[in-house]
Amino acid sequence: MTSVTFSVVLKSAVVALFLVGASAPAIAAQATSEKSMAFNSEQLSIQTAKGATHKFTVELALTEPQLELGLMYRKSMPADHGMLFDFGEPRPVMMWMKNTVLPLDMLFLDRSGVITHVQENAVPYSEAIISSEGAVAYVIELNAGAVKKLGLAVGDKVTSPTISAKLAK
Repeated sequence: MTSVTFSVVLKSAVVALFLVGASAPAIAAQATSEKSMAFNSEQLSIQTAKGATHKFTVELALTEPQLELGLMYRKSMPADHGMLFDFGEPRPVMMWMKNTVLPLDMLFLDRSGVITHVQENAVPYSEAIISSEGAVAYVIELNAGAVKKLGLAVGDKVTSPTISAKLAK
């Protein structure tokens, strides 16, 4: 009886190892492709209430997979770069920092590009929900500290080709 039980357990273990081994490359390929997804980019300007203009190069998160991936897995980003998330129609937005290595500042924008809410210093890897605190059409993610350093605030105006194209409709 013991040899039959041992034989069944051994066969089950071999099958399990085979299944895990067979799926590992597929899982690794999916993770690699997600980490290396292509994003188009454009120039973006933020005009502060005090009259200063700050220019950034932002990657565009436009598709559902791009919106989901965002800046996850990035280990660095130049100071004058960021990401613009376009959610289409204004709606409440919930963000998080899961799998995001970089600490970030988030700017939530209405349809016309006006900043309606700011979240500074979002904590890397946190699964805490960061709320837009109302309906927004866009979110910009910048390196943490940019908001404070540049004096960005609610009411500042953001312009970019993506935002301008939607306003022209």
